[in-house]
Amino acid sequence: MDVNFKRYGLYLVRWQLSTPILAGVLALLGGLGALAATIIANLVGGLIFFWVDRFIFTSETLAAQWEVKEEVRCVDCGTVARGYRLVRAKNYDRTNDPAPEFRCEACSRKKSEELKKRGVRH
Repeated sequence: MDVNFKRYGLYLVRWQLSTPILAGVLALLGGLGALAATIIANLVGGLIFFWVDRFIFTSETLAAQWEVKEEVRCVDCGTVARGYRLVRAKNYDRTNDPAPEFRCEACSRKKSEELKKRGVRH
C-alpha cells in the first residue's frame, strides 16, 4: 500500500481540529443529555468533515508527485535498489504511464537535473 504522507498529515491535523469543534457543540447542547448531545455533535461533525475529508482524499493538489518502490531494477544502470520516478509536476504528467521507469537514487538525481534543464519544475 502506498501512503501519501501529505494527505495523511492533513488528515491527522483535520482530526485534531474536529475535537474543539465537537466539544463546543457538546457544551452548547449539554442540557439535552449526554447521548442526545453526542449524537447531534457527531451529525454536525459529519456535515462539516465529510467535505474536508473528501478534499483531502480526492484533491489533485495533494496527489503524490513521486512514486517510490522497493527492490526495482534501475532503468538506467540496472542496479536493484529502491526505485524512484517522477509521476507529476508542473507541465509534466506520467500518471497513466503504461510502462513506468524507476531509477535508483543516483540515476534519479541525474534524470531530475535533465528534466529541470528541459523546464520541468518539481
